[in-house]
Amino acid sequence: MGFEHGEDAGVYRISKGLALVQTVDFFTPVVDDPYTFGQVAAANAFSDIYAMGGDPLTCLNIVGFPIKRWDISVLRRILEGGLSKIHEAGAVLVGGHSVDDEELKYGLSVTGLIHPDRVVTNGGAKPQDRLILTKPLGTGIIATALKGGMASEDAVARITESMTALNKSPSELMRKIGSNACTDITGFGLLGHALEMAAASNIGMIIDSSKVPLFAEAEGYAGKGLVPGGTRSNREFFSCKVDVKGQLSPVLLDILWDPQTSGGLLISLPPERAENLVEKLHRKGCGTAAIIGEVVAGPVGRIIVQ
Repeated sequence: MGFEHGEDAGVYRISKGLALVQTVDFFTPVVDDPYTFGQVAAANAFSDIYAMGGDPLTCLNIVGFPIKRWDISVLRRILEGGLSKIHEAGAVLVGGHSVDDEELKYGLSVTGLIHPDRVVTNGGAKPQDRLILTKPLGTGIIATALKGGMASEDAVARITESMTALNKSPSELMRKIGSNACTDITGFGLLGHALEMAAASNIGMIIDSSKVPLFAEAEGYAGKGLVPGGTRSNREFFSCKVDVKGQLSPVLLDILWDPQTSGGLLISLPPERAENLVEKLHRKGCGTAAIIGEVVAGPVGRIIVQ
């Protein structure tokens, strides 16, 4: 599997029972603390592996650092934060590469292992499936408020806890229970990544906006116009494939389009397994995980938001 169908990671078969699953992700800081930034960036990179149903194995650091402007101790703390998540994932850091860059960047290239017959793609969703989202939305909006000096300490603490949380447990649970499709919610927002799943699976979706978990503060900040440029770009690019039913607030729609950093998994699975998975996710600490919609036969490649 390569990049032909918008999968979260590439998969390369080694033998009948073994394949590599590979991804790379890095970005500029979304929080102020260097150690926390390292944790967020690493957790975000692992999500692609977890979305495919794989287990991370080895990691390479990717660094752009303005060495003439910032003390090397800042870089050390970033790498320590990333390493803490590498250890938590049960993976190993085997090296990396750095360049002198005007803008700070950090992330990981991750290689994992997966059985070729157990790969979870974004193209297996089936009509009548239920859709589960494992983390709340709104990290992009609150991060924008943070950059503007307007985010509360509580709001920042809540998104930090979410962004540093690995998607390891949700991935392991969906594999045990059995899922038809999965993707992680990152830069294209919930609706953008859901549309990728709908197109790849040749199905449609209905999303109940009242069931989608949100960071409460995100609505207030979005209402003040603290919306990242990526939110507008997502809406402009994808909205032609989304039908909005009823009187949904523009603020709520902004959150559904909001690009997420280290967001949750969107999992499609049969209805008889959905409640069981949500219950197990809650027991594992994913307290906001919820069924947010269902898969329908059509219109194919489109989403109804109500």
